[in-house]
Amino acid sequence: MTERRAYLLAGPTASGKSAIAAVLAREMGARILSADSMLVYRGMDIGTAKPPASEIAEFGMGGVDLVTPAEEFSSGAWLRAAEAWIGTVPEETPLVVVGGTGLYFSALLRGLDRKWEKPPPEYPVIRIDRAVVRQRIADRLDDMFMAGLEEEKRLLHERYPTWSRTAALAIGYREGDDRQKILTRTCQLAKRQDTWFRHQATPLYVEPTVDAVRTCWRERGPWIVRFGT
Repeated sequence: MTERRAYLLAGPTASGKSAIAAVLAREMGARILSADSMLVYRGMDIGTAKPPASEIAEFGMGGVDLVTPAEEFSSGAWLRAAEAWIGTVPEETPLVVVGGTGLYFSALLRGLDRKWEKPPPEYPVIRIDRAVVRQRIADRLDDMFMAGLEEEKRLLHERYPTWSRTAALAIGYREGDDRQKILTRTCQLAKRQDTWFRHQATPLYVEPTVDAVRTCWRERGPWIVRFGT
């Protein structure tokens, strides 16, 4: 098991957390680890709002493009992949962990098999009005369709006729999904994420701005995280 210090930022989908983390990581010269259970799938780029290849390369991003949609994945697999990735990051390089999968944050802070302790782990979570998130999701969905989401979905299903149980949970990739279904399911996801962070973490709520997150990190961070199972 590998122990490191890291700056954490969680939040629901479309809350702006990835863009904020990128700005701050650039300021610090940090590497970024994605804590998003859908970014692990290769080829699922548009529908998961995966960062562009240039940004993935810039931050030496971990936690992305780990398996194909045909392969099963789990929190344990993510933690092991994160441990392998962190082995490539020099000790003196700052580390940022950002995402919306609460179980990954829990795994980093309390382990997968460790007995549950109260209060649950404390870390920054973006707080944003649900109506604002819904509008952001709708706008982002327009961009996804313009960028070729339907074609990406078609090509992926041609290449991988049978998807794993975990990949099949990805929003926007079910055959027959239309825009309204995707919008509804994504808004439901954002609500579930909010619920997770409220009940399974001790959230340090921050406004969705670079200044707010920077202040939180200066006052409360970095956090001790543990990689490996």
